[in-house]
Amino acid sequence: MRASCLAVVFAICAICASGCGGGSDIAITPPPVVPPVVVPVGPVGPLTTGTTYTDSHSWIEYEPGDAPVVLIAPHGGTLAPSTLADRSCSGCVTTNDLNTQELARAVADAFARRTGMRPHLVVNRLHRRKFDGNRERPEATGGSATLDTTWTWLQAALDSSTARVAKRWARGLVIDLHGHAHAVPRLELGYLLVDAELRRTDAAITAAGDMGRTSIARLSGDARGGERGAALLRGANSLGALLAAAGYASVPSPSTPAPLNGEEYFDGGFNTRRNGSVAGGPLDAIQVECQLAGVRDTAASRAAFAEALVSALVAYLDRHYGWRS
Repeated sequence: MRASCLAVVFAICAICASGCGGGSDIAITPPPVVPPVVVPVGPVGPLTTGTTYTDSHSWIEYEPGDAPVVLIAPHGGTLAPSTLADRSCSGCVTTNDLNTQELARAVADAFARRTGMRPHLVVNRLHRRKFDGNRERPEATGGSATLDTTWTWLQAALDSSTARVAKRWARGLVIDLHGHAHAVPRLELGYLLVDAELRRTDAAITAAGDMGRTSIARLSGDARGGERGAALLRGANSLGALLAAAGYASVPSPSTPAPLNGEEYFDGGFNTRRNGSVAGGPLDAIQVECQLAGVRDTAASRAAFAEALVSALVAYLDRHYGWRS
């Protein structure tokens, strides 16, 4: 046995020696190089209006548009993969905004029918207990590294939207669409001013420089219709006024300039701040919080409100931005 083992060893050595000498046909082929898998950090162009693009998991949808409007539905997703842990960070809100994903799609379609142009549409399809599309990364992901690329892809889709609007139209408007369950059934329009600030007089808002801290800060200085200051929040040509005239009570608006002391009110969140003009960006932003009944509870309610919101947006864009389809 020992002799045969030595024979095998000598044979192997002989082959190796022959190969190293350069006179043999034996060649050692290195293993193929496998390129690393690169996950896109955002939508990959060229992008086509009306085509839906998704991240690698199909958790975020982006539909590019050609109108100066960006619609966001960050809290209406229903997907809850078991592979993702529930968010459990301190202060995490995990309750979904019922039917806001469907409402955003209805608004986008109604806008296209009315104007012949489509708004940009960004939708988070994940349930809020898994991912929050309106928070900074740590809270949005609940600390899950798996969702880091999801958050990045969402922000890249929004950046693509705002960049495309700015390139074509110079100015535009972001609508961050939400749902609330507050006691007073009305639309709450968020401009980053809290309820106590809205309860100030128009003159006090102007004197305090509050408009410069809003998500429509740039509009407050260049609105084509000439409105300035608090008139853009609750004047006759404000978004609240236009929606109230269509039968949807709103705050702030001429009839309800501010929430009463003790009434709940959402003033705007991460998306409104990041994508609005508070830091001088080209687009303004308004958070639109919708009550359930009569707005997003049924398909008929959503269709009716979508038409009303589109009419208000078209009038708003015409008055303040000089945009006509």
